[in-house]
Amino acid sequence: MEFIRGADREQILLLPESIEEYVEENGSVRIIDAYVENLDLQELGFKRWETKETGRPPYNPKDMMKLDLLGN
Repeated sequence: MEFIRGADREQILLLPESIEEYVEENGSVRIIDAYVENLDLQELGFKRWETKETGRPPYNPKDMMKLDLLGN
């Protein structure tokens, strides 16, 4: 009788190579992503602003909207 063997210690990857592999093909994340990407944020009243030389650039408003929709 053999013993139960664990995973190979010389395994190179522990997690999937890309985030795409975590998301189901028909997952709600993909629906929200496609919806937000097709929105015209300027038409919806989102304003673009310029950062100062010493300031940090802002996050992409579409990314922030996706996070908000996914979190609710």
